Amino acid sequence: MLINLMVKMVKNPVDPKESDVLKRLKYEENISTALEHFKGVANSSSFKHAPLAYKIMMEKLEKKQEMNSVQYLLQQMKLEGISCFEDTFISVIDAYRRGKAAEQALKTFYRIQDFGCKPTVRIYNHLLDALLSENRFHMINLICSNMKKDGTVPNVYTYNILLKALCKNNRVDGAQKLLVEMSNKGCSPDEVSYTTIVSSLCKFGKVKEARELAMRFTPAIPIYNALINGLFKVYNIKEAVDLLDEMAYKGVDPNVITYTTILKAFADQGNLGLSCAMLSKMFVRGCSPNIHSFTCLIKGNSLMGRWYEALDVWDGMIKEGIFPNVVAYNTLLHGLCLAGNMNMAVSVCCAMERSDCHPNSTTYSTLIDCFAKSGNVSKASEIWNRMINLGCRPNVVVYTCMVDVLCRNCMFEQAYCLIDNMVIENCPPNTITFNTFIKGLCCSGRIEWAVMLYNQMERFGCSGNATTYNELLDGLFKCNNLTVALQLVREMEEKIIEFNLVTYNTIASGLCNMGMLEETVKLVAKMLVRGITPDVLTFNILMDAYCKGGKVESAKQLLNAMYQLGLRPCFISYTCLIGGLCNWISLEAAICCLQRMITDGVPPKISTWNVVVRHLLCKMGYTSALQYLESILAAD
Repeated sequence: MLINLMVKMVKNPVDPKESDVLKRLKYEENISTALEHFKGVANSSSFKHAPLAYKIMMEKLEKKQEMNSVQYLLQQMKLEGISCFEDTFISVIDAYRRGKAAEQALKTFYRIQDFGCKPTVRIYNHLLDALLSENRFHMINLICSNMKKDGTVPNVYTYNILLKALCKNNRVDGAQKLLVEMSNKGCSPDEVSYTTIVSSLCKFGKVKEARELAMRFTPAIPIYNALINGLFKVYNIKEAVDLLDEMAYKGVDPNVITYTTILKAFADQGNLGLSCAMLSKMFVRGCSPNIHSFTCLIKGNSLMGRWYEALDVWDGMIKEGIFPNVVAYNTLLHGLCLAGNMNMAVSVCCAMERSDCHPNSTTYSTLIDCFAKSGNVSKASEIWNRMINLGCRPNVVVYTCMVDVLCRNCMFEQAYCLIDNMVIENCPPNTITFNTFIKGLCCSGRIEWAVMLYNQMERFGCSGNATTYNELLDGLFKCNNLTVALQLVREMEEKIIEFNLVTYNTIASGLCNMGMLEETVKLVAKMLVRGITPDVLTFNILMDAYCKGGKVESAKQLLNAMYQLGLRPCFISYTCLIGGLCNWISLEAAICCLQRMITDGVPPKISTWNVVVRHLLCKMGYTSALQYLESILAAD
């Protein structure tokens, strides 16, 4: 009897209830299992999914970005004759936007009418937003044309998306014209419309124009925040702070963004007193600071070397019940590294590892970079190994920091292996990585290897920039390899790589060291013609060359020219001239120059005194030279 019943049930299975199917689909966590169940039930000859089942299934698939399966469901709905409504297509378009697949969203849009659904202004808006997220500006224009052909009337959301698109593409004038068009067509611009254009105008430094535009709209916090930010960018601090009073007068309460914008601006300028005062004002006004407010203060104190104060701000943040995020941790850690307090910086990293806020590649690169600069390869390697063991994948910045620390310790073979490893790990080296390696090789006199590495850059998809050539030229001139150095100079000109001040100074120094004074003068003249202003180093290079060549008067003229250009000569400038005067003019003239140096507030260093004492000893003997020097110092 039981066997017969079972056979009958197999031959004539009981159709599942719709409520059971919906429940199963809703609560099934495994997306593949849910889809298989959906398909299995749909294969039943007498059961058809309700529209709600499709909705539940599509939402699950969209959340997991299973867009091929979403398209399958859309096709099934079409075959089953189930209507696709506005919300269905909006959810699909939004899913493509989240997956950065705006082109697929556009293809889906063009199929809407196949499913018996007409494009609505809401669908158009979500599609435009998807295209804007990838800045597909030309496609946005195409969709706007479609809207006009369809007779779809744009609403304020449509116009706001178009305003953002124009501003994003630096067409703020076009955005202002569109703002007028909105009003003319009976669509009143809202807070978002004005804030978008005001922010864009401020970005380009047109704060006065932004202020005039803002006055046309009812005062609103986002618009004031954009104006305050813009005023600080053009260093109009007083007017920015005055806007707080204007807000109070017009009954607009500043929010945490308003205060944090001002607080950050003061901190960035190093005015930490005003920054702290603004934090106090927030508390008095009943506006609670957020993580960004405290992080700005931590950063400001750290950059000023006030890490004790930065820690006080950190403690205050914790007391307020605000727990640090990875940016706050990294900001504090960076400040500690700048202060050279590496033990505490490592402690902060350990605290992160123990907390719910895990270190990221920036955390580890900051520590490795600091250890690299101090040449501590063992500590840098320790941090590197800890990062790998904790599953944090190094990025190109971390790799480059590690290349730097290896090069500083002359571990060039290991550095080269690390570059190979970067390619294997699908994190290819960039130009900065190679520049770091080339600099390390050149500093150690391994110029041939540096040139070979430069020639391999293209194989890794990189090309040399001005910094690359500057490092190579410096290394080649130090090795007296004039031929290859001049080849690189010609190569820079052929590749139209712009010479910067460092390039000119490097070449000038190299030519002077090889006694090629005339060529150096021509080079500096070319530099001036190209509009590059010389610095103190440029003058020092020329002065040294003139003094060595016996043209001391020309060197004296250069010293005077430095003052005329507003440059302050350093002890090297004076030491070069004093040496030249001793060698070619007279010891008395050199002593006068030494006295001028002291009068001008440039303290002589040991190298300066060595030049003077050496010539005094030759002329006067030890006792007389000592007495003479004492008289100079006493007169000062």
